[in-house]
Amino acid sequence: MTQILKHSFEAVSLLTTNNGMLDVTIVPAVNQPDWIIPSSLILSVDESQQQVSRYDWQQQDLAVFHLLLQDQIPDKMVVLEGNTTDHRFALQTAGDLRQLQARISEVKDVETPEQFSTANGEDREEYFNKNDVSSYLYQTVMIDDELYLVPDLDKIAYHLIDSDS
Repeated sequence: MTQILKHSFEAVSLLTTNNGMLDVTIVPAVNQPDWIIPSSLILSVDESQQQVSRYDWQQQDLAVFHLLLQDQIPDKMVVLEGNTTDHRFALQTAGDLRQLQARISEVKDVETPEQFSTANGEDREEYFNKNDVSSYLYQTVMIDDELYLVPDLDKIAYHLIDSDS
């Protein structure tokens, strides 16, 4: 019997290209750079006015990862595709999502600024220490002099699912 290998999100390969362009969505985050997510991974953006740890989306119970402080009121739930339907999850945030199309050559890998690479701020240990940006950081990038965080979606999805088991 052959071993079944788990497919992993390769954040860079998921940034789909069209003639050297990246189609991404900027998702607002608190106490860290805004997140940059491949637009093709976003299944749904729904209104949400209350912080929750689970979200019922199309009869599927999804784990939620918060991009807000506990006392902040969210306004959006962003449902992301996973490796499998079981590994779908949602991001809860507040603020406007922005679409961005950038040339691959305009995306620069940068060092994560120190204020984001060490734990700081309020204790928010709902799934794992989200103040420790390095715990889910894939890469920090700069586009047009703006810092963005490319999250390790695979790590987040598997952590959320494992913590529910």
